[in-house]
This record gives sequence, C-alpha cells and structure tokens, in this order.
Amino acid sequence: PEKTAKRRAKHLNVHESGKSDCGVKSNIKSIPGVMTIRGCAYAGSKGVVWGPIKDMIHISHGPVGCGQYSWAARRNYYIGTTGIDTFVTMQFTSDFQEKDIVFGGDKKLAKIMDEIQELFPLNNGITVQSECPIGLIGDDIEAVSKTKSKEYDGKTIVPVRCEGFRGVSQSLGHHIANDAIRDWVFDKINPDTPARFESTPYDVAIIGDYNIGGDAWSSRILLEEMGLRVIAQWSGDGSLAELEATPKAKLNVLHCYRSMNYISRHMEEKYGIP
Repeated sequence: PEKTAKRRAKHLNVHESGKSDCGVKSNIKSIPGVMTIRGCAYAGSKGVVWGPIKDMIHISHGPVGCGQYSWAARRNYYIGTTGIDTFVTMQFTSDFQEKDIVFGGDKKLAKIMDEIQELFPLNNGITVQSECPIGLIGDDIEAVSKTKSKEYDGKTIVPVRCEGFRGVSQSLGHHIANDAIRDWVFDKINPDTPARFESTPYDVAIIGDYNIGGDAWSSRILLEEMGLRVIAQWSGDGSLAELEATPKAKLNVLHCYRSMNYISRHMEEKYGIP
C-alpha cells in the first residue's frame, strides 16, 4: 500500500561514497498490532526474563497471537513436572477479543487467576505480562494483582507493564522486567522473616543465563567444582524462592549484561553485592 511503502522507504538504502551514512531510519518504536522483524518490550519481559522462571505462571495478557513466546519457542530447559510444579512451556493467555478492548479486561484477568488457582494449585506465583492493547485501553493490572494477592493469602502476583510498543526492541522489556522484580519481589520480602537457608561466604548467583539448551547447568557445575555455592539462577531453571534468596548472595556472576545489568546494579547499590 502507498502509505506503508512511504513509511518503509527509509528502511533500505544504498551507501554512496563520501556520505557519512546511507540515511536508513531505524531504532523506532514498534507499532501496536504490527509484526516486527525484531522482538518488542513484551518479548523481552515474557520471552526472556520472566518466562523461564519455572514455578510461576506467566499470563500473556492480551490477544492470543503474542503467545508465540510460549510453547517452547526458546529452549529454556528446566527440571520439574510440566503442569504440576513447572509451567515454562505452557501458554496462559487472556485471549482478548474485540469486546474486551471495548469494555476492558480486568474482570477477565481476575477470572483467569481464579481458574489458575483451581487448576494449578502448586504454582508459587503469577505474573501478568501485558501486551499492547492493555496499555492502550488503560486496564489496571496492578489493582487486580493486589486484590488477588490478598485473596490468595499473600501469593506473589506481579503486574508487568511490558506492552510491546513501549520500546524499540526487547531490551526495554528486560529493564521493565528487572524493575518489576525489584518492586514486586524484593520490596515485598519481610526482612524479619527467618531465612529459608543459612548463608555461607561462598554463595553466588548466576544472573542473566536463561539455560538455553542447558547453558546455566554447565556454568553451575564449574562454579560448584570451584567450591562456590550457587543459590540462584536468573532465570533459566530458576524459581521464585531463588529470586527471593538472591539479595543474600555474596557475588552476582553476570552473563547477559544487556538483560540483567539493571537488577545487578540495584543489588550492588542496595545490598552491597558486587
């Protein structure tokens, strides 16, 4: 179409000798509802940071199409029984229809959480991964999450504002996901609660490894053979309990800087973890 052709005309160009660049227009925000060649903010949060956390259920909140980032699209290997205590390769979606866009999806989201609690009672938490329409219509996923968390005796429920159009790539989704862990996991931990394990001087966390094909397991074996104790993996084969335990680590070993430098900097500033 003429309109689309005009917009895409700057996507490809020939570099001419003597010119500083070829005039290609890139690094622009995704358009809601338009498939891009790259990932989006939702992909960065759901597909990378949160998705591999195995004992939590991650709802793709919006139309079903974005659920391509579930269904084993990435080889985030994990140990556990799928559908019982681990849910990485399962797809949970609110399957938005036109009427949900018009009337809002908060009630639908609350109903989905009730169904999850009934069907998968061994889940240790829920995240709401918001897709483009959620931000456009202004649904209050934070209010629903808080209400349901109280209803389920304080269960960790994390609303993640990772609508795809928020960033130019999936990188902002990493940042948003990191901030959600900071605000909805770390900041909810009661410092007076007895620790689930006794800390040692050799506790480390593997940060920014998504266990694609088992990479994190290899790193873990090497670290443990050195005499260190790996108390958390972020987030391949990871769990909510490991996220909660990480502020007690003595060192964060950072693999993928692009996706996890935000939370690592935060832990260094707040908890003194190098």
